[in-house]
Amino acid sequence: AEVVRDLPKSVEGIDKVEYLVIDDGSTDGTAEKAKQLGVHHVLSLGTNRGLARAFLLGIRHAVELGADVVVNTDGDNQYCGADVASLVQPILRDQGDMVIGCRPIIDHPEFGTMKKMMQLAGSWALRTLARVSVSDAASGFRAYSRATCLRLNLYTTFSHCTESLIQGSHLGLRIVSIPI
Repeated sequence: AEVVRDLPKSVEGIDKVEYLVIDDGSTDGTAEKAKQLGVHHVLSLGTNRGLARAFLLGIRHAVELGADVVVNTDGDNQYCGADVASLVQPILRDQGDMVIGCRPIIDHPEFGTMKKMMQLAGSWALRTLARVSVSDAASGFRAYSRATCLRLNLYTTFSHCTESLIQGSHLGLRIVSIPI
């Protein structure tokens, strides 16, 4: 409920903001709660398909609904809804196809020392292998243009974050990162 309440109702440069909640086989009443909160669209997958599969089905559904820009956030309230406005700007200005909201890893109060080291090492490895300038490769707080959503095709079921960056780099997408 906190995540939905925190999301913006309007964003400058966007005509209409709608929410889509993907219920990946949850047992906590996610779909019902989302409807009670006034979420515009709920995609119930029935059984757990994995984060990457749920993400891919979600962006495809958003495109079918007519979305020109898709913003992905997690349901655990780790990202600030107010940052959505900044996240979409590179797409609206035609300066990016995929925008990653990068957290301040070193100064992140909820990350322990080991997680910080793993995040930094993983992001460094991805920057090196995929030639993508992103300081927080594991961030799930992202914006995608409609054209990007139509081009992504993920193969793993575990996580979309790394695979979409590698794929985006190989597709020649303009991948932008912004601090959040």
